[in-house]
Amino acid sequence: MSANLTPNLGRRKPPRVGDGPLFRRALIGTVLVIGAFLILAPLIVIGFEAFKQGWKTYSATIANPDTRHAILLTVVTALIAVPVNTAFGVAAAWAITKFDFRGKRFLLVLIEIPFSVSPIVAGVAYLFVYGLQGIFGPYFDAHGIKVLFALPGIILASMFVTAPFVARELIPLMQSQGRDLEEAATSLGASGWRTFISVTLPNIKWALLYGVVLCNARVMGEFGAVSVVSGNIRGQTNTLPLHIELLYHDYQTAGAFASASILAIIAVFTIIAKVALEKQGAGRARKTATRPALASNPAEKPS
Repeated sequence: MSANLTPNLGRRKPPRVGDGPLFRRALIGTVLVIGAFLILAPLIVIGFEAFKQGWKTYSATIANPDTRHAILLTVVTALIAVPVNTAFGVAAAWAITKFDFRGKRFLLVLIEIPFSVSPIVAGVAYLFVYGLQGIFGPYFDAHGIKVLFALPGIILASMFVTAPFVARELIPLMQSQGRDLEEAATSLGASGWRTFISVTLPNIKWALLYGVVLCNARVMGEFGAVSVVSGNIRGQTNTLPLHIELLYHDYQTAGAFASASILAIIAVFTIIAKVALEKQGAGRARKTATRPALASNPAEKPS
């Protein structure tokens, strides 16, 4: 009885971690300082050094034949590697999330391997596969097909490094969506291709574009694997990252920073595209979420 009459005095909720203003300020300040030193400062230095000698010197450096060839080779590599990896990522995500089959776990592990293996190791592996002493090297050499130290080797190495990007964006989304819509379309007589175009693709398009953007950025900035299989031949097999290293080692600082600014600009536009796609995807998800609520409450539908 006395327990019921005793007022509940002195009981306070335990303080939650991070409630104090001092803790919040310290945490935010630490993040900002580290981000400024690790990310912002290098970007500022690249921009400053690239244009330190004026626009005329900058444009002359970009117009250099070797620089233009490096840019062209990088673009060509991306134009081939990104669509192939996009097709692979979509096919792998569709197979993993919509079908049950033996080897599904193995396929998931296979997709993760490029993220686990060093790009240098991947480049060395390609040397042993397509080199003259490798598995397929003698065959290609006998038929006059040059893989290593040429465009095909650069494309293959870039594709290996960037293979998981599209699939990793699509698999979690497609798993959360389930199979109901595809099974309904199939029961109505739609073919597999028709089901993908009409049902699956509209629901994954923003995640797909996001994966393509990330894949393209990584292809254009890849250094490790490409440096092994390209041979670093000036004006022939040097992509833009390799060309930047070559200019730096030749003490052509202005040219190195001018070329590096191109990759920095690509990175900035990649971030902008990423944010825009995330915003579009979030807006699409909100619209999809409100449709069932409106359907279940017809009186609340806007007039």
